[in-house]
Amino acid sequence: KEKSRQAPPPHHLHNSKDQTTQPNKLTNNNKMKFSILALLSLCTAAAGETFLKEQFNDEGWTKRWTEPTKWKPAAEMGKWAHTAGEWYADKEDKGIQTSEDARFYGLSAKLDKPFKSDGKELVIQYSVKHEQNLDCGGAYIKLMPGGKKFDAKSFGGDTPYSVMFGPDICGSSNKRTHVILNYAPKDENLLIKKNVNTESDNVTHLYTLVVRPDNTVEVFVDNKSVRQGKLEDEFDMLPEKQIKDPEASKPEDWVDEAKIPDPEDVKPEGYDDIPAEIPDPDAAKPEDWDDEDDGEWEAPMIDNPDYKGPWKPKMIDNPDYKGRWEHPMIDNPEYKYDDNMYKVCKDGCTHVGFELWQVTTGTLFDDILVTDSLEEAQKFAEETFFKKKDGEKEMYDKIQAEKRASEEAEMDEMGGMDEMDMDEMMMGDEF
Repeated sequence: KEKSRQAPPPHHLHNSKDQTTQPNKLTNNNKMKFSILALLSLCTAAAGETFLKEQFNDEGWTKRWTEPTKWKPAAEMGKWAHTAGEWYADKEDKGIQTSEDARFYGLSAKLDKPFKSDGKELVIQYSVKHEQNLDCGGAYIKLMPGGKKFDAKSFGGDTPYSVMFGPDICGSSNKRTHVILNYAPKDENLLIKKNVNTESDNVTHLYTLVVRPDNTVEVFVDNKSVRQGKLEDEFDMLPEKQIKDPEASKPEDWVDEAKIPDPEDVKPEGYDDIPAEIPDPDAAKPEDWDDEDDGEWEAPMIDNPDYKGPWKPKMIDNPDYKGRWEHPMIDNPEYKYDDNMYKVCKDGCTHVGFELWQVTTGTLFDDILVTDSLEEAQKFAEETFFKKKDGEKEMYDKIQAEKRASEEAEMDEMGGMDEMDMDEMMMGDEF
């Protein structure tokens, strides 16, 4: 497929005989060849370029990816398993999976060639499957600069990155798909302002990020757009277009109070004499009450239904109220639009990687793609994610049904035990 996109070498353009008889002209046959060559070049450009495609379907993946041995102590690092997981469409179609609870996980790989944000889309796509009930842990991927200076052995949380993208879950309320872009003019990693939801079930989902040269961003989950917008709106890259006028201030005689006490409302006479509590009129001294031994009997106190609390005059509309004062706005002299906001890889991104912490492990990653064409990413998704998803779901549903049936049978068996059987079972557990 790749060979068909390559243009033939220059000497194939002309027939040697034609060059001798007509050195300045192309034959009709060669004109056709030239047209085909031009068409192939256009198709190649339209198809986009792939900078990394990783499917983990061979044992050689360990040579392409490097685990960081200098990031954390070895005892704190978890091992990556090369597996298709517990449920799958094809047992031989493998990914990499976190396998040890409460561990850090690190892994990085070099792109086939550097990606530069030079008038091109940046597309990052990969699949994530949480086979565990993930309670707290990340599943995001990073795109990084560094080139020859990138230290794969020391790669970790402090390594500079250009993009951080993907799921992060901790607790039932903190679930999001991270979209973080490095903005060079601020030298900051900026988190997308509005939360992007994430999937937290136990089957594979596909995450796709697109950063476009028209300064827009879009996030897809399972090839469905879940967030799109302008970079200037989605991230705090630029100053505000307008600011409060520093020369303006609220007039001293501005009236802020919408309501005022009614000057004609007067507290009724005797209002303050009404007690908050009164003796319960329905209470009666017990027959066995002895005044000499028990003291003088007093009825218990109850809330006074006539007591209305401290007196306050009723409020009326303030005739002098001018409304809420709003600070006048002016154009921000510091605001300047940046045509290059999308250039997160202005000087070139050269590596991708995972640096994660997971409490309960079992997350499987697969089908990683870095390209400059959303069309190419969607085509790759059809060849991988969408080809496998139905078969995986069928196997998952079967496993879950068998598990439920086994649990129900166990419960039925427990329900049929008499008290003596239960005692013997409990004693057996103790021993």
